[in-house]
Amino acid sequence: MPGHTLMDRLRTPRRPRLWFEIVLIAVSYWTYSLVRNAVPEQKSEALRNAGWIWTWEHRLGMAFEQGVNHAINSVSWLIVGMNYYYATLHFIVTLSVLVWLYHWHPGRYAAVRLALFAATGVALLGYYLFPLAPPRLMSGGHFIDTVVVHNTWGSMASGNLADVSNQYAAMPSMHIGWSLWCGLTIATLARPVWVKALGLLYPSATLLVIVATANHFWLDAVGGVVCLSVGFSLSCAWYGSLPYRLPKQVAVICTA
Repeated sequence: MPGHTLMDRLRTPRRPRLWFEIVLIAVSYWTYSLVRNAVPEQKSEALRNAGWIWTWEHRLGMAFEQGVNHAINSVSWLIVGMNYYYATLHFIVTLSVLVWLYHWHPGRYAAVRLALFAATGVALLGYYLFPLAPPRLMSGGHFIDTVVVHNTWGSMASGNLADVSNQYAAMPSMHIGWSLWCGLTIATLARPVWVKALGLLYPSATLLVIVATANHFWLDAVGGVVCLSVGFSLSCAWYGSLPYRLPKQVAVICTA
């Protein structure tokens, strides 16, 4: 378009290309996993940091994770369901929302996707700068590793899968970062009220799951919220608007 710079064109929402998005998502997740798991497992520092967080939560009067962990573990069907929730919905729901955005909100897709990807990138800094053991690995923490106890596949950092995942990358919790991204997107853009309600419920349920399974402290969830806030800030700065306020459809630009 005459008079528009390269930066203007890059910042203009355009219809996403399916092949490009598939490759981008696959390569991005592979890179994220590679970098996350390449961060040195600094066990001693991670355990010290876990003790520090646990101490501060007690000082704040908000060290409720152990009580939730033990109470829900006593209900076998519920905790087993939460183990599988933790292992699967993190990916299934996020990918489903991306597909939904791609099909129904192409004008907003790139900006909302950028918020998610930027938040995930920021999380990698957290894993490197603040190694943290999850509650279930704390020495003397008396937390229950629900995956081990109930012999379920519920965490890449438990059981037989522990050798291929960094067990000391609990801060921030991107289960919360991703679920909140999904929840905000669904609650903002979906039309049926009951779907909006489900969107808002999803990150709340995820918070309960990550605490009940002893995979995270609630402060890890705060870290996930901070990462997502940075992601949306970067997206807003790039596109000049909150992603959800961009046009639903891509405008047809005349190049003549």
